Amino acid sequence: MSRKVLVVDDEAPIREMLVFVLEQNGFQAIEAEDYDSAIAAMVEPYPDMVLLDWMLPGGSGIQIAKKFKQNEYTRAIPIIMLTARGEEEDKVRGLEVGADDYVTKPFSPKELMARIKAVIRRVSPTSLEEAIDVHGLRLDPISHRVTSGGSELDMGPTEFRLLHFFMTHTERVYSREQLLDQVWGTNVYVEDRTVDVHIRRLRKAISPLGHDRLVQTVRGAGYRFSSKL
Repeated sequence: MSRKVLVVDDEAPIREMLVFVLEQNGFQAIEAEDYDSAIAAMVEPYPDMVLLDWMLPGGSGIQIAKKFKQNEYTRAIPIIMLTARGEEEDKVRGLEVGADDYVTKPFSPKELMARIKAVIRRVSPTSLEEAIDVHGLRLDPISHRVTSGGSELDMGPTEFRLLHFFMTHTERVYSREQLLDQVWGTNVYVEDRTVDVHIRRLRKAISPLGHDRLVQTVRGAGYRFSSKL
C-alpha cells in the first residue's frame, strides 16, 4: 500500500522531477500548481504527506500550511516546505505554522527522500514489521498475533488488518471510504457499511481489558484510533 504525496509547486519542471523521484521510491504522487489547486486536492482520501512550495500563485505555502493545520481532518498530515528562501527567520516561520521540515532549493533527490523518510519515521515510527504496543494491546505482524495484557486475542484476518492500519496511523480520522481503500484495497468492491460491521467485531475482540475504547467513532466523519484515553 503506497503512501500518497501531494506535490505543490508552480514550476512544472520541479513538479515533474519530484513526481518522478517519488514514484521511483514507491510513492504515489498527485500535483497542484497553485493555492487553489492545492486546497482543492486536499480531499478524501487525504494524502499522507505534502511537499509544499513557499511562493505560489494565488497565495503562499505558509497560508496553505496554516489552513491544513487548522482543519481537524488534515492537521496530522506532515508537511515539508520546499523553497529558495533559506533565511533562518523564514525557516522558523514555516515551522511555527506547523511544517515538519524545511528543504532549501536547490536540493538533491537523495537528500529530499532522506528528509521524507525521516519525517515519516517521526510521524509513524513503526515499520510494517515491528510489533506495536498501545496501552498493553500488542500487535505482532510477523507472528500475526494480537495480545491484550499478555493474553492472546482471537480475531479474523480483516479485523487484524484493520487493527494494524489503525495502530500504525494513530490520532487521524479516517472515513469509511478511506478505510476501504487502505484495508480492503481499491480493486475490491465492498459496501461502506461493511466497515461498521468489522469495526464492531474488532471492538468486541479487543474489549476484554477495555481496549475497545481506543477505536473511536467521530460523528459525521469516520473512525479514529487514539491512545489518549
